[in-house]
Amino acid sequence: MFLLGEEWVKRRTGYSVRQQEAEDPLERSTAMLRRASMQVFRQYVRYQSNEMNSLILERSMNRVQLLGRVGQDPVMRQVEGRNPVTIFSMATNEMWRSGEGDTTSTDVTQKTTWHRISVFRPGLRDVAYQYVKKGARVLVEGKLDYGEYVDKNNVRRQATTIIADNIVFLSDNLKERA
Repeated sequence: MFLLGEEWVKRRTGYSVRQQEAEDPLERSTAMLRRASMQVFRQYVRYQSNEMNSLILERSMNRVQLLGRVGQDPVMRQVEGRNPVTIFSMATNEMWRSGEGDTTSTDVTQKTTWHRISVFRPGLRDVAYQYVKKGARVLVEGKLDYGEYVDKNNVRRQATTIIADNIVFLSDNLKERA
């Protein structure tokens, strides 16, 4: 059983949230943050209700943040009868040392993962098409989408796409064009 909110704080610290808030301004801000975190926690986690003794399913979350470099200039596509979409690829890198706990080893392994980014939002779609360029460093926030399609050889394939909600430009390319 999960303990939520003020009950959890009291059992953990021995003080109620209100007692902690009264003691010190730092505790007050910490308690405010804790309450806000618990509100988010309540929305996204399964918990057991004390009153009904039943399992309640609240909202779920599908969020992705990627920080990397653009692999190709974006293309805008429009399927007949549908809204246009801007599509580009993005690479993220993961690095680690290859050695059994040896911190002096210089053998660093790198893995690059490629992601397909789709932008459907009208304003963001146009900005992405105009300003995202190959090699630019960007932060993409969005959600995962899994789908299927049939390729040229009539083979069914699966595709994972990031549906972008926000793009933050981190390269100076945008400043140079203005």
